[in-house]
Order: sequence, then structure tokens, then C-alpha cells
Amino acid sequence: MPDQSPLEQFKAVLTGTARALAHEPEVELAFTADAPSQAGKNFKVPMPGRLLPAEQVAEARGFADSFALKLKHHNAARHAALRPAEAIAGAAFDAVENARVEALGSRNMAGVAANLGHALEMRLRTDPISRAQGADEVPISTALSLIVRERLTGAPIPATAVEGVEFLRGWIEEKAGSDLDALGLALDDQSAFAALTQTMLEHLNLTEGEIDPSDADDGGEDAEDSQDQDGDSEDEGEGEAGQAEARAEPQQGEGEETEADYDQHMDDQEGADGEMGDDGMQPVTPQRRNWDHLPQSDYKVWSTKYDETITATELADEDELNRLRAYLDQQLSSLQSVVTKLANRLQRRLMAQQNRSWDFDQEEGLLDAARLARVVVAPGSALSYKVERDTEFRDTVVTLLIDNSGSMRGRPISIAAISADILARTLERCGVKTEILGFTTRAWKGGQAREDWLAAGRSPMPGRLNDLRHIIYKKADEPWRHAKRNLGLMMREGLLKENIDGEALLWAHNRLIARAEDRRILMVISDGAPVDDSTLSVNHGGYLEQHLRKVIEMIETRSPVQLIAIGIGHDVTRYYRRAVTIMDAAQLGGTMTEQLAGLFEEE
Repeated sequence: MPDQSPLEQFKAVLTGTARALAHEPEVELAFTADAPSQAGKNFKVPMPGRLLPAEQVAEARGFADSFALKLKHHNAARHAALRPAEAIAGAAFDAVENARVEALGSRNMAGVAANLGHALEMRLRTDPISRAQGADEVPISTALSLIVRERLTGAPIPATAVEGVEFLRGWIEEKAGSDLDALGLALDDQSAFAALTQTMLEHLNLTEGEIDPSDADDGGEDAEDSQDQDGDSEDEGEGEAGQAEARAEPQQGEGEETEADYDQHMDDQEGADGEMGDDGMQPVTPQRRNWDHLPQSDYKVWSTKYDETITATELADEDELNRLRAYLDQQLSSLQSVVTKLANRLQRRLMAQQNRSWDFDQEEGLLDAARLARVVVAPGSALSYKVERDTEFRDTVVTLLIDNSGSMRGRPISIAAISADILARTLERCGVKTEILGFTTRAWKGGQAREDWLAAGRSPMPGRLNDLRHIIYKKADEPWRHAKRNLGLMMREGLLKENIDGEALLWAHNRLIARAEDRRILMVISDGAPVDDSTLSVNHGGYLEQHLRKVIEMIETRSPVQLIAIGIGHDVTRYYRRAVTIMDAAQLGGTMTEQLAGLFEEE
């Protein structure tokens, strides 16, 4: 394969290996800068660098091997039939099943075991277990899966998770030690293994009732195709979204009493119903309630010490930004032409309005060719000049504020990035300055601010408990060509976490207020209500949403900033006066251009 690059050759070899391991010739493998995922026979694994660093190659191999083993040894329909309904128990059930599947490959093939180990270490780097300071901070699903893996394969617990596992090991061994011993006897039988797992979860007081292995008979051995719909929901059990609610030691319930009030928020992009984040968790969305009847309280922040406002170039080096930008362009080459056409249409509409306003008979400016005839007729006449009037467009700044939360992962964030990129280029041609900003948090389920709160004694109603990350992709005065590659950062694995919309909106608004332009426009692009599990678990359920409503009301009623919102699959019209909701992210580019054109064409 002399015409192929080393990366392409590696992909071909990896695909062949996955097909052989899964005993499935139709397996297709692709590289991704997003979270690794599996949808049936389609695998997406982390893309290594061009020089194929050994560590990144091992990670890609590990994920490919894990997906292949799952395709071979895991029946998704049977798993769904046996899975407990309880959130915490379901996450633990998924994690233990994943440990079984990987153990089947690890016990027989040393190379596969090494690859899976590398992939596991990669996941654990950002898992809450690696930074847990006590038993109540350890996800039960992660700890349980690591102990099961240790029992089934003899492999030691990775160093980053040893301390976290030890917080719960005594409790797990005491309650379910005999169950752990029995799991190895049913390694090759998914139904029997699931029944033993259910018994173990009962002994750990995570679930109630029993399951009958015969319940799974309808799944059959040929149910692999069902993985196209729900196979991903079991991918990488340690990283299931349900572990976001797994809080360990039963004796310690302080601060956790409201977790039952939250539904699991599942990402349904591109068939990856359970696609995990960088540390395997998804944000938790509060159930819809009438927030008007909640007790009113002033919004407060536990600590701003760890918040950051940072540029894209500070989060990634030049090579990584170039690689991510190339990946973004590659993923959306077809969509880019569509959005470009819409942007060109917007440009024509704006330029048509700009160019029709002139002041004539001026003493200086551009020579008015239409009035040269009178100079010929009367040579003594003075030359006539014209001056183009200043228009609103030339004194306008537009800010695009993009939700960088985990639920935007995949196609929505890709389309948002490319649409913002092309819109910024178009407005620059029209003399309109454009700023592109993003907002997320530095950690899942609380960062260092939450750790400080825990160390300070867990005071009630502490306010916002996560560390904000506000990202500047393009400054208003920065030329588009200088900031183009920065937008590729949105494709970076692990960047997208939780979203605290109210403070992000204030931040973007205050940056606009400081500008000298007369007309300031703020466009918000989001796909959901504000979510930060660490904050919502210790304050009332509408805490962040209530603050967002107050910020929006302030901007819309008292600020000169014009506010527009676009919701992707989420009704933002109940928050914003001027808003539109789209159900498909592919509509985003057209909606952005139409909304801006509508604003500029208003009297």
C-alpha cells in the first residue's frame, strides 16, 4: 500500500484486526476526534496523531478491540431485557457486563489485554474515581467494574483508580464477596452472568426483585442487529451516564437527597444513544416543574477562584488546532457548501442595503460620474462628489455564543462550529465585526470548587458549585483568517462538559456592552436547559434555570443589546422573546443567516 499514508495503513490494519476478532467481515472502523463509540458494526475510535505516537496507537487499538469483543460476545437485546430499571443499578449492571466481555478477550490474548488496559487507563484519567476524596465521591459502577475485572482476569487496578476503589472495596467485599467469586463460573453465559450480577446488586442494596434468565430468550443469538438502536447504551460500562448518579457509601446521604429528582439525559446523536463523555458521564436534566412556585433566592457562587476565561490557543497547541480543524472540514465538507450558499445570500442582502445610501453634491469624496455632463456643458462648474453614508452595518458587532455542553457532542457541535465560521467570514466581508464564544465547565459533576465546599463542611444551599470555562474562539477585532483554526477546538475530545447558561450569557453580554459600536447583537445557540449536576444536587431543582430567566429578562428589558436564541431540539421560546427552535442541527446554518438578515432588515 505505497500510496497510503501511515495513518491510513494503520486504519486498514485496525479494521482487519477488528473484523477477525469479532468474526464479522462487515465491521467498518473510522477515526474520530469525538468520544469513541460503537453503533452496531460501525466503530469510531480515537484518531492518533500523524506520527502515530505509541500511546495513542495503543488507545485506538484498545477501543477497537473492546468494540469487537462486544460485537462477538454481547447480545444487546438480551442485555436490555435483563437490565435493572433503577438508574444506579442499571449503570452498575452495564459496567459489569462490559467487564465480562473484555475479560473473555483478555484471558485468551495477551495483546488484546494490553490494548484494553491502555484504553481503560485513558478513560480513568477523567473519571471521577481518579479524583475522589471520599467514598461518597466514587461512582459505584466504576469501582464495581474494576473489582470484577480484577477477579475475572487477575489484572491489577490501574494506579489512577486504586485509591478510589479502596474507599468502597471493604463495603463491596463484605456485602457481595461470594457473588464476585461466582461470576467467574458463568463468564461464557451472558444470561447466567446477568442473573448473578442482579443478585450481587441486590446484596449491595442497589436494586430489588429478581430476574429470570428465561426473560431474555426472545433476544436470541441473532440479535446483533439490534445494536444499531441500543448497542451503544452499553458501551464502556465504566463510562455509562448512569454512574453520574452513583454515590457510594449508604451511610452518607448528605447532599444526595435530591438525586432522585433528576432524569438521565441521553445523547441521541447519530444513533449513539448512550455515547459517553470523556469521563463517561452525561449531564443530568431536571424534570419539568413549575419553577414559579419555587422559593425565591438570590443566585450566588460558592467560589470563582477556579473559573477561567481562556482562548482556544491556550487550550491546544498549533498542531492540534490544525489537526482538529482539518477533521472538522472533512466531517462537514458537504454541509459547508450548503451553508456557504446561505451565507452568500445573506451577504448579497446586506450589501444591497449598504450600497444604496449616498450623499451627493459634496465638496470631496468619490467623483460622481453621473454628473460629469454638466461640467462638459458648463466648464466653469465645479466637479461633484458623493459620499457613502454611514450605515448601521458598519457600526455593528455580533457575538455568537455557542453552548459547549456534552449533549452537543457529535453532529450538533460540528454544524455549530462550521456555521459560526462561515457566518463570521460573511459578516467580515460586509464590515460587521463578529465575536465567537463558547461556554462549558472545567469538570463533570463539580470541580475544585466542589472539593473546597466538601472540605469546608458542606454548607446548605451553597450556590453554583462547578468551575466555569468560558472560551474565546474569535475576538471581535480579530480577522477571520487568524481565528479560523480555533473553531476546530470544539471537536476536541473531553472539551464539552456541563452548561451554566445564565453566567455565560452575562459574560458575553458584558463583553458586548464594553464595545464602542452603536448596535450590538448577541445570538445564543443551545440545545437544552442549564445543567450542572453538582449545583442542582444541593440547591433546588430550578436554581440555574431561574437565574437564566432573570438574566434574559434583564437583557431584553434594560439592555441595548439585541438578543436572539436558536434552540436545537429544545424549546427556547419559553425563555427568550426572540427565538426559534429547530429539530435538526442541519437547519442551523440557514436559521442563523435568516435570523441575522431579519434583524438587519428591520426598520
